[in-house]
Amino acid sequence: MKFTEAAPTAGLPLNWRDFFPYLFSQKSRFSLEEKLASFIGVDEAQVECSGTAALVVALEALKMLSDRKLVVISAYTCPWVALAVIKANLIPVLADSQSEHFAYCEKSLNSVVNHQTLAVVHTHLGGRVADVEKTIAIAKNVGAYVIEDAAQSLGAKLHNKSVGTFGDIGFYSLGVGKGLTIFSGGVVVTESLQIREALRRVGGNLPSHHLLELRRTIELIAYYLLYRPAGIGMAFGHHLRNKLKRGNLIQAVGDDCSFDFPLHKVGAWRKSIGASAADRLPAFIEQTKKITRGRLAILTKIPGVSVVLDTKGGEGVWPFFIVQIPSEEMRDRILEQLWNKGLGVGRLFIHALKDYDYLVPHFTDSKIPNAQVFASRTFIITNCNWLSEQDFAKICDVISEQVAHV
Repeated sequence: MKFTEAAPTAGLPLNWRDFFPYLFSQKSRFSLEEKLASFIGVDEAQVECSGTAALVVALEALKMLSDRKLVVISAYTCPWVALAVIKANLIPVLADSQSEHFAYCEKSLNSVVNHQTLAVVHTHLGGRVADVEKTIAIAKNVGAYVIEDAAQSLGAKLHNKSVGTFGDIGFYSLGVGKGLTIFSGGVVVTESLQIREALRRVGGNLPSHHLLELRRTIELIAYYLLYRPAGIGMAFGHHLRNKLKRGNLIQAVGDDCSFDFPLHKVGAWRKSIGASAADRLPAFIEQTKKITRGRLAILTKIPGVSVVLDTKGGEGVWPFFIVQIPSEEMRDRILEQLWNKGLGVGRLFIHALKDYDYLVPHFTDSKIPNAQVFASRTFIITNCNWLSEQDFAKICDVISEQVAHV
C-alpha cells in the first residue's frame, strides 16, 4: 500500500476548527443553508441527506404540481439519478448524449420529450457546464420542468450566474470529493415560490435517523483525519486496488448502487461543520482553477487527446479532468498502467446507464450509441492540489506513449 497518494477528486479539506464553529468562527451565526443560498445566489437553500435525496425531494415536489410521469435523464450520468427517479415512482427515459461530450444530443432529446414528460434533468457533470438554455427551450415547448443536476458543480457558473439556477429546480451534492462536504449531503434550490413551498413540505416530512446521523458524523471525522496525502491510501486507495485486483470495476468506481437508499433529515452539528468549511470554499475554488490552467494546457497538447470543456459562457469548477481517447482499447491500456498507482487516475462511470445490470429492465428499448461510445473512451484525472507536478508529468507521459501507438 502506498503511504502517500492523490485523492481521486479535488475536495475541500476540513479544518479541526470546523468541528467547533461557535468557538472559532465569527460567521457562525449564519447557517449552512444561509451561506449556501448566498454563495449560489438564491433566496433560500434546502439541505438534504445526499444529492440523490435532493433529487428525490425535487421530484416529489413536482409531483404535487403535475400528474405527469416521465422524467428524461442523460444516458451518460451517475446511476443514482436513475435510481432517484424510480424511487419517486416515476418513469426514467433516456436521451442520448453527444458522442464527444456528456451533454444532450439535441435531436435525441427532442425525440423523447412529450406532453407526458414531467421534467428533464440537465446535468453539469464533473464541474463542467453544459448548455442548459437549449434544454430549457426544448422542455418548455412541451410544458415540462427542468431540474439542473449540478451535483459535481457547486460553484460553476454560466454567464456569471450559478448553474442550478437556470432551470425550475437545481440540486448539488455535499458528498465526499464534491468540493464542500458534510460527508453525505445535498442541496436543493429554486427561484419559484410555488415550487419552494412544495420542496419545504416534502423535506419537512422526512424522518430523523439518529443512528445513521451518528454514523455520518463519525465518517465526517474520519474524512478530516484521512483526506490528506498520508491518509487517502488507507481510506480509499487500498480498497480501490483490492477491487481492481478482483476485476470488480463497478465497485471500484462506486457504481454498485442500491434502490434502498436513505432519506432523512441532516443533523445540526454536521450542518454547522459544513457552514464553517463553507467560508473557505470560494478561495479553494480559485486555488483549484489556478492549478487547472497549467495542467489543462499540458493535456490538450497531447495529440489524440481531448478534455471535456465548458459550453460557451461557462466557467466551471475543476475537481478532475474528463479525458477522451480515440479508442476503448487505448483507454484501457492507459488505465492498466495508472489506475492502481495512487495517482488519481480512474474512470467516472463504467457504463452508459442502460448497460448496468440493475437498470437493464428499465431501459430495454433505449437507443443510446453516443453515450456508449463516450463511456468506452473516457477516463478521469484528479485535479487535487497534492498531486505533484512530477506525478502529473508521469501521467501525461503514459498517455502520450499510448496514443502514439495509434
